[in-house]
Order: sequence, then C-alpha cells, then structure tokens
Amino acid sequence: MKIGFIGLGLIGGSIARAVRHFYPDAEILACSRTRASVEQAVHDGVVSRLMDHVAEDFGDCDYIFLCAPVSSNAEYLKQLKPLIRPSCIITDVGSTKSDIHARVTELDMEANFIGGHPMAGSEKTGYANSKRILIENAYYVITPAARVPQDAVERYRTFVESLKALPLVLDFRTHDYVTAGVSHLPHIIASSLVNLVRDSDTKDGIMKLIAAGGFKDITRIASSSPEMWEQICMTNRKNISSILKDYIDSLTRIRQQLDDSQADAVYRLFETSRDYRNSLPVKGSGPIQRIYEIYCDMVDEAGGIATLATILASNQINLKNIGIVHSREFIEAVLRIEFYDEPSMKQAADILRKYRYVIYER
Repeated sequence: MKIGFIGLGLIGGSIARAVRHFYPDAEILACSRTRASVEQAVHDGVVSRLMDHVAEDFGDCDYIFLCAPVSSNAEYLKQLKPLIRPSCIITDVGSTKSDIHARVTELDMEANFIGGHPMAGSEKTGYANSKRILIENAYYVITPAARVPQDAVERYRTFVESLKALPLVLDFRTHDYVTAGVSHLPHIIASSLVNLVRDSDTKDGIMKLIAAGGFKDITRIASSSPEMWEQICMTNRKNISSILKDYIDSLTRIRQQLDDSQADAVYRLFETSRDYRNSLPVKGSGPIQRIYEIYCDMVDEAGGIATLATILASNQINLKNIGIVHSREFIEAVLRIEFYDEPSMKQAADILRKYRYVIYER
C-alpha cells in the first residue's frame, strides 16, 4: 500500500501514525508547508519519505490525504489531477465538505474523490500533538463524490474501519448541516462566551480568577486554531448562520422566561437538556465517552494524595487520572479521581468511604 499525505498536522499526523501501526509495510509519502513536521515524522518512522512538493511520486498512491487548511486543499486537487492513476482515491479531512466537493466537480475528479471528516481533535495543533489513537472509536464521516465506484467506497470504508475509527457514509450536504450544529456552533459559543467574560470582568479580574470547572469545560475548545476555525466558518456560512439564528432565538426565549420568573420553564430547560445529554453514546458506541470520576474532600497536607493512591493501589484499582481542583463548583471537592471503568469507580468509592474519606459521585 502506498499512501500520500499533503499536510501533516494534528489530524494528518494522527492518521499517518495509525496507518503505520496497522500497516507497518505501507509506503507513506508526505509534504507539508511545515517541513520540520515531516522531518520529525520521518525520524519517528511514521513517514517513509519527505517530499518537498506535490510531484510525480504521488501519482501511484492508493490513497492521498489532503490535510492542509481547507482553502489550500482545492489548489492541491488541481496539481494532483494530471498525476494520479484511475484507481487512486483522493480524500480530505476537512470539517466542511461543500466547498471541496464543488471544486472536485469543477475539475471533473468525482470518480477519484471521497471526502472524509474524522470527528476527533484537540485544542492543541500540529504534528507534535498527533496520536495514533486520536481517531480510535471516533466517528469518521465519509462523503463519496457522485461518480466514485461503489466498490471503491466500500474499500475505503473498510480501510477507515481498520484504523479503529467508526466509518459513517453521508451525503456531503447532510454532513455540513449536522456538523454546523454539533461542532461549528459550539466553537462559536465557546469563543463568544470567553470574550464575554473577558469584556465583562471586574477591573481586578475576579471572573478570570475564580473560573471553575463548568466554565473551563465548555470553553476548552476556544483554545483551538483561529486560522482553522475562520476557514471552517467561511466555508459553511449558510448552515452555521441558520442554526445560529435558532440558537439566538432559544436564548431570547430563556431570557424572557427569566424576566417573567417562569420557574417551570427554566426547570424544563435543565431537565430536558440533562435527559438528552445523558442519552448520548457512552464509551464503546461513539466518540463521546463517559467519564468515570469521583471527587474527594482532603486536607491540604504533604503526602495526602500519595496515601490515597496507595490505598487504591493495594486493592488493585488502576487510576486513569488524578488532580487537584483549585476552584470548587457545586459538589466538586478538592481532589478529582478518574478511572477506566465503572466497576473500578464504584469499588474505589466504597473503599475510600471505609477509610472515612468524604466522597462525591456524579
């Protein structure tokens, strides 16, 4: 198998790592505007050969991944058209699909293009933050162009599945509408909320000082790449604008309910959102994974965390993560402990309570 990558950032690097892991004999070519990323990938043994630009060596690839910024990928299509063989499949990893599909149609390349969008990522960017498991158990949306042979679509779907992702074949228009609601709008909300707090904070920055878990959780994605999200928004303007209007209308209704002291309506807001959020897939059936965690009151003294960890280790309980919560919020206490599964979480809570620790469960 021969696979080419144009662009090798977080997503491209993660896919390349997964390919190398599951297909150790594959030949992987890569070029990127950030040459150092490809040099590092070659050093890591992920990439076989560094390419300075799109050249004839890409012509006999089985798959070519376009992992550059959305605005650049269309230009690469034009460069690749005279090089590729008839069986080559070009794909991309962009968060929007309408623009790239339009460009594919203009270039008469529909028989060779299957759009792709791995529904995974991080607020951190670049090859240095790529991980083989980034796309594992994440939905990977596939948007075949109109004239791609069905057997090619099935081969690519199987290939994506072999990388441990969850392939989902959609029409590219459906993809852009759906992602406007569950991906693009949340980034706008997170960024606008951060800016609101910045502009509304007291002169001595008390809001910033005490911002606790809830604020940090829902604004984490505001740390993402401004360049990338500007391009995403500009290439999915209509869908985002439509669903943003609906969201603004819902906020207006909530504001009116507060002004009118409609307690029942406010209660229903939190009740219905809680029930729907709790119905989202848990680990093993989708990209949104359940977190198994407890919170524990502790005295701030040397050796406290070590003692607790020793108690759990002596009972053969593995910890996934442990950390101090500096700003308490609702029932959250000073120490947060995360586990790999629910039985471990429940066993740990029972054991720690026997040692008279005060434990809170979500």
